[in-house]
Amino acid sequence: MIIGAHVPDENPLEEAASIGAQAIQLFVGPPQSWKKPPPRPDAAELRAAEVPVYVHAPYLINVASPNNRVRIPSRKILSDTIEGAAAIGAAAVIVHGGHAEDGIERGFRRWWKVFEELDSPVPIFIENTAGGDNAMAKNIEVLAELWKWFQDFEVGFCFDTCHAHAAGEDLSDVVERVLEATGRIDLVHANSSRDPAGGGRDRHANFAGGTIELEALVRMVEAAQAPVVICETPWPGIADDVALLREVFAEPPTSESGSKSVESLSPDKASH
Repeated sequence: MIIGAHVPDENPLEEAASIGAQAIQLFVGPPQSWKKPPPRPDAAELRAAEVPVYVHAPYLINVASPNNRVRIPSRKILSDTIEGAAAIGAAAVIVHGGHAEDGIERGFRRWWKVFEELDSPVPIFIENTAGGDNAMAKNIEVLAELWKWFQDFEVGFCFDTCHAHAAGEDLSDVVERVLEATGRIDLVHANSSRDPAGGGRDRHANFAGGTIELEALVRMVEAAQAPVVICETPWPGIADDVALLREVFAEPPTSESGSKSVESLSPDKASH
């Protein structure tokens, strides 16, 4: 398991090295903009990097929307983001599932149309989301229905621990239910939350100060069995979060489950 982090867009490889991240995630353009991402001056360096590079698509993308002024620009900026990701040799592009104000059934078809028309050189991972009415990837039951529309396509999945908590899912078995719905988890976003469970708010917290029990968070990461885990926690404490996961999942395993127990960590890392 590779443990990485979402890093600032400037000097991402240096930032990753400074916190001990083994993989990086970044934006190739402003996360709240419809503008096409500009070429990166460090594209060659990122393509040659030994660490895997992942790209998060802009937050405002909602390809399931019935509003043409949202859906059409969303498809365009997703395509532009894929182009920018390919230019830096990215392993995948992660995009939120969005929501359909006029009903999830219509949203399913709009997502199907995206993959029907898209010929992407970079894998696309859809990420579960924290809240919103008629959300396409918030509740596992809806996610399972969405995935039925992807039978003819290769679509990856990114599981976010904070989003599952915010959606009110039972964290004790949420990973198993996701795997039953999608058949795969390609990437984990390991984040705690600033808010109570079920609040629908997407506000990440560092492990030590969040509202998700550390044991539950570690259990989700382990159960997912994804090859890469990315911390998207606040930058001032992200190095501690990366270090904790690297310690828990260090090789060789030190427990029957294949990872160190949370209790084996130093008290300052295991508290929250």
